[in-house]
Amino acid sequence: MHVVPVIAVFDVGKTNKKIFLFNEQYGIVYEEAVQFSETVDEDNFPCEDLTLLSGWIIDSFRKLLLRNDFFIKAINFSAYGASFVHVDKYGKPVLPLYSYLKPFPADLHTLFYSLYGGEEAMALQTASPVLGNLNSGLQLYRLKKQQPHVYHSIDCSLHLPQYLVFLLTGRKYADVTSIGCHTALWNFKKGVYHHWVYNEGLDAKFAPIHKGNKTFDFEVGGRTIAAGAGLHDSSAALIPYLTLFNEPFLLISTGTWCISLNPFNHSTLTQDELKQDCLFYMSYQHKPVKASRLFSGKEHEVQSKRIAAHFKVAPDFYKEIAYDPDTIQRVQAKTTPGENALSGGTPAVALNRFMHRDLASFADVNEAYHQLMLDIAAAQLLSTQLVLNNSPVKRIFVDGGFSNNDIYMNLLSSAFPQREVFAASMPQATALGAAVAIHEYWNPLPFSSQLINLRYFANTRPAPL
Repeated sequence: MHVVPVIAVFDVGKTNKKIFLFNEQYGIVYEEAVQFSETVDEDNFPCEDLTLLSGWIIDSFRKLLLRNDFFIKAINFSAYGASFVHVDKYGKPVLPLYSYLKPFPADLHTLFYSLYGGEEAMALQTASPVLGNLNSGLQLYRLKKQQPHVYHSIDCSLHLPQYLVFLLTGRKYADVTSIGCHTALWNFKKGVYHHWVYNEGLDAKFAPIHKGNKTFDFEVGGRTIAAGAGLHDSSAALIPYLTLFNEPFLLISTGTWCISLNPFNHSTLTQDELKQDCLFYMSYQHKPVKASRLFSGKEHEVQSKRIAAHFKVAPDFYKEIAYDPDTIQRVQAKTTPGENALSGGTPAVALNRFMHRDLASFADVNEAYHQLMLDIAAAQLLSTQLVLNNSPVKRIFVDGGFSNNDIYMNLLSSAFPQREVFAASMPQATALGAAVAIHEYWNPLPFSSQLINLRYFANTRPAPL
């Protein structure tokens, strides 16, 4: 029997938990996906069921090790951010995996920012918009203030990707892609933890930082396996592009959130940018990646349902609507300057424009949906421009759900006439990125450019936005 050498990657999202085996050509030779029901924390707030997740990780890895058709040479993890697992000296979790959606106590918010220079200064220094528990460092601050006895029982606080690494290898590490993801922990200018972390003694709860493109060896089942230290999922998704493309580019990763990631914009964040949901991510190469976020996927979901209900069509009607420049011109002719999607001046205002439009003003579902996509594309233009700035970007890649929407892609191409716009697709970009990050430690073959499928959208008309 031919035994296939592979890397195993666990890709843990908020909804779907997946495991992939990639061969040396980065083809997926095995995959499994599961979903778990949430549990609740001590305040009855929904949160990840850490027991179910941990059990699935351990059982799945054991089963894969027993297979004789694959030989696991390496392993890595990608997972969602802003989530800590706190373990005691025996390596056991001492608290729930709290949800970053849980409201942060108002009194502690006031206390924290009064002690450490105010919201604006802290946000600029840590490249983290003020987001409550989404600033995961504040989760530890809350524990220290509200549950001191439990806090003192914590031996190590690990971001979720690194906890999953620890679960299988027994090794505790921190990782810059998790630390640098709107945590309010990292001083981007100085390249170290922010001084508040040392002042509060939180650094004693953190493991040493391990480079995202390095591995360590661990023994299991009589064999040695190379392991990565885990990666934040958004940073992992950028890795294949950084590996393949040398010329400056910008990636718009689309889904519920549409995130514009510009690894080639090295300007500092401004207060105005922070207020418009800009931030820095950290690449696995320890470099800041300027990014802007927009809630476009969620808005598309909500407004598509409103259109479907009004015109009495199926909820997924938009899958049958093709891009039509003539329809674009018709709906624009009906729009007064004050109703134009760009008239608000900010991405959030532009994105909210469609919710105030009267659906009765549209002749049919086709017109209504083209207007929705005009508004979403206009918001995306404003959001992306925040991080595009004067950087030398020549290409814009769009991956995720909107990359399959030809109306969105054509409008985006028209909105950026001086740049090439591509719909990009690859198999499981986040998991693939986690595998590629440690390529040299397990894979003797070169990384092939054929793994990314690019579809060019030519700018055939003046920008319609």
